[in-house]
Amino acid sequence: MRVHGGLRRRTGRGHGDDVLIRDVEVEGRGRVDVRVEHGRIAAIGPRLPGAADVDGRGGALLPGLHDHHIHLMALAAEAASVRVGPEEVSGPDALATVLRGGAPGEWVRAVGYHESVAGRLDRRSLDALAPDRPVRVQHRSGAMWFLNSAALRAAGLESADGRLWREDERLRPLLPSVRLDLAGVGRRAARLGVIGFSNADPRPADGLARTLSVLPQRLVVMGVDPPVKLLLDDLALPTPAELAAMVSRLRPRPVAVHCVTRVQLLVTLLALEDAGPLEGDRIEHGSVIPAEALPRLRRLGVVVVTQPHFPVERGRAYATEVHPDDRPHLYRCRSLSAAGVPVAAGTDAPYGTHDPWAVMRAAVAREDGEGIPPGAALRLFQGDPHRPDRPRRTTVGSPADLCLLHVPLRAALDVLSADVVRAAYVAGRPITD
Repeated sequence: MRVHGGLRRRTGRGHGDDVLIRDVEVEGRGRVDVRVEHGRIAAIGPRLPGAADVDGRGGALLPGLHDHHIHLMALAAEAASVRVGPEEVSGPDALATVLRGGAPGEWVRAVGYHESVAGRLDRRSLDALAPDRPVRVQHRSGAMWFLNSAALRAAGLESADGRLWREDERLRPLLPSVRLDLAGVGRRAARLGVIGFSNADPRPADGLARTLSVLPQRLVVMGVDPPVKLLLDDLALPTPAELAAMVSRLRPRPVAVHCVTRVQLLVTLLALEDAGPLEGDRIEHGSVIPAEALPRLRRLGVVVVTQPHFPVERGRAYATEVHPDDRPHLYRCRSLSAAGVPVAAGTDAPYGTHDPWAVMRAAVAREDGEGIPPGAALRLFQGDPHRPDRPRRTTVGSPADLCLLHVPLRAALDVLSADVVRAAYVAGRPITD
């Protein structure tokens, strides 16, 4: 593994591949050829000399997509899990059928659970559903695990009620490891045109950056690379002064503060005003941003890395679970940009879709006044990994971290689908199959 410009990527020959891509559409340049040397764009122009390595056939050549907020280990583990969200399972009987699958005594790892499936889970309710095997079920928020009695006994936690909130670090050495399909994560993402990830775990495990380095994409591992993620919970919320002191101790590193309630956002804004904002500071999620917070966000200059697809994916649940006063302020997108607040997007996979194009479609389709044009939706995933508000461009001298489409940009914006992706490149090296 090699650190290059603050990003981690696999390395092979030299600093990247030399390649001539013929007849591609580059924004602002029309149909041109693009030459890559030593991992960077060396020339752009018509009829560049040399034999073509790739015939673009008029397709757009764009900066590749960067997912600015994702949980890669959890996404990799999903392949060894069963999904039990409301999209897959309905009612206690169906949940019991899924949890009882496989041989008696085998561990079951289930993910994506929501109370609309079968109500509140704890050890007793899980014992009734699946008594003959250890079962662990993760809430779709990623913040809660539910364990039945067999799982609690196996983990040495027999006195617990089976509801473990923010206990991932404690549980990690106590529960059996699962097969991690990191290679599959990388392949699927490359086919979507994704050339980079920002892993957003608040407390990265030892060796995480090394583990993730098998991915072909560029990586920002929060807490190892800047920024440092700070996780806030309302039940143990610091005062603004306490959070400001924490931020000050972390300087000169920027911070990425997890804000999913309006009180978390208010405390964060007050703390950043006290500690002083720093280039690269971020608000993660910005789930509830009251209108009166927009001017303060703009003054601070922090980037909001949000999930504009959640109100579309979870609209029914939000209609009943979210307080009416908060519903008009969920996962702002258009109003942030209109107020001059920098905004970018992450999928938050596996707690949301892993497909950035689906996020883009949802961002365009929103009917709550927060919908944005297709071009703006694409740019949510084209920012610099460390400064997501700064768009990357296909220009001479820039890293050849690129996405080649089958079609021109206008046609791609009409559909916003991964079907238009032909190839992805990191430092000029193809990472698609």
